[in-house]
Amino acid sequence: MKQGLIVLLNGTSSSGKTSISTELINQKEILFQHLSLDDFFDNYNNFVNNKLIDTSPKEIDHQVVAQIVDDSLFSVYHSTVKLFSEMGLNIIADTVLDNDKRFNECLDMFANRPVLFVGVKCSKEELIRREQRRGDRNIGLASLQFDQIYRFDEYDLEVNTEILDPAECAKEILNFMQSGQDYSVFKKLNKRNINVS
Repeated sequence: MKQGLIVLLNGTSSSGKTSISTELINQKEILFQHLSLDDFFDNYNNFVNNKLIDTSPKEIDHQVVAQIVDDSLFSVYHSTVKLFSEMGLNIIADTVLDNDKRFNECLDMFANRPVLFVGVKCSKEELIRREQRRGDRNIGLASLQFDQIYRFDEYDLEVNTEILDPAECAKEILNFMQSGQDYSVFKKLNKRNINVS
């Protein structure tokens, strides 16, 4: 069975990845499945919150929770993207590669698969404005992620959501796919050295 294409969208929170994904899903030329990292975390958090309704401690240290489960959820997410690709489905992977460990895992998981690596760019100032308008994100999350995510500068394609609207970004991605250009950047990337502090 032919492996499905993975369109790997990497950008900070509020950079516009989900809006671009929606436009790609709605177009009729190429069929895609959307796998959002946010959905994985939301589903898990809902599951845990439902289980802890009557037994939850009054004070939950969310940093401790994140240290225990975040890497595991990222692994399940990456494995699911790989599984869908193996099944021949084209995937939009709407994610954040915000540290070397997660990047390395992603590189291992998607080795020898067709991956179109897309950088979804936006200025820090605009990200802050979007966070404040949205009201459903922790203010400062995008700024916190900014330097980690945008230090990756090797992409098959970059789209700037400050200049282009989501439909225009999706069209850029489709045009790249239909141009016959090779999706080669992800295959050429090397693992990052993991800093232990």
